[in-house]
Amino acid sequence: MQLSKMVFGAALALVGLLPAPSHAADKITVTDITGRKVEVKAPVEKVILGEGRQMYFVATLDTDQPFKRVVGWRDDLQKADLDGYKDYLAKYPQIEKIPTFGGFKEGTFDVEQAVSLKPDVILLNIEAKTATDDAKLIEKLAKIDIPVVFVDFREKPFENTDPSMRLIGKLFGKEARAEEFIAFRKAQIDLVTERLAKANPAKPLVMVERAGGYSDDCCMSFGNENFGKFVEVAGGQNMAAKIIPGTFGVVNPEQIIAANPDHVIVTGSNWELYVPGGAWVGVGSGADKAKARDKLAGLMKRPAYTGVKAVKDSKVHAIWHQFYNSPYQFVAIQAMAKWLHPELFKDVNPEATMKTLYERFLPVPYKTGYWVSLTDKE
Repeated sequence: MQLSKMVFGAALALVGLLPAPSHAADKITVTDITGRKVEVKAPVEKVILGEGRQMYFVATLDTDQPFKRVVGWRDDLQKADLDGYKDYLAKYPQIEKIPTFGGFKEGTFDVEQAVSLKPDVILLNIEAKTATDDAKLIEKLAKIDIPVVFVDFREKPFENTDPSMRLIGKLFGKEARAEEFIAFRKAQIDLVTERLAKANPAKPLVMVERAGGYSDDCCMSFGNENFGKFVEVAGGQNMAAKIIPGTFGVVNPEQIIAANPDHVIVTGSNWELYVPGGAWVGVGSGADKAKARDKLAGLMKRPAYTGVKAVKDSKVHAIWHQFYNSPYQFVAIQAMAKWLHPELFKDVNPEATMKTLYERFLPVPYKTGYWVSLTDKE
């Protein structure tokens, strides 16, 4: 959907009202995830987040004052991760007053409002690029000296997470902090991959259901990227890899039954604001694990899982959906490796890894609840 020409016209009309760009000498040139070279005045002081969940990486770098640069953000964090939003709201009640925006893909981003906030940069996820290209957004914002930079933690997270973190670190003047996080992330992934390479165990077949219970449809899943790639890195075979050509797609119930996966992993979050009272599994910060297990068990009663080995053997798990759109994927990989190869990873504690992530890099306290299995007793 293209953005309104009328809105752009109003935004461009504001050019004459804005002060002339200053501190040209402070401008740096960065290369974003799409390969674009962009001039930005850095360290940036005012940022508009094209997605609220970009706070997952902003907080990692600006841990002491995570909202100090944020002058506007998309309204999705509260809807997509209500529990996480409440954690931040409790410590930073001022976030309720940060101006919110709609999405670029949906054509509801208010350009005139963005211009009035005078951001030094707008950070967009790579999936918004087609919409911005269609609307010629980047060229129009360039005329009023507002650069746009693309990052990615979702489409190709293994390829783009480290470059995205380095890019944001450079924009924020937090290069050392970014490298510290990158090194921590690498060490946690290496803990899994190096052990798997040495042991070379058989790879169980895994069905990952994306946002199970969010709608009545069954079943969204992942191709060779994102959670599909997490499965491979964790020592499993992604059932949907040969069915879904890209990052995201759908498999039908008959394909699941025919494949007869060894494990089922369902992604979930607290989506009460999206689908009130839905069948989704509400894992996340401080989640009620007993309730999550009950809802997970309910999802396994759908026709797609009739007679499936994973259900018979109770090798069914739910995990926080937002691992798919944040730089924290390494924790999900450890959790999945422990499910798929419990003996090989019996000394690995993904809960401790998540807690360390919070203690070292995040400003809010850690609460358990990010995953659950049907066999859990707590």
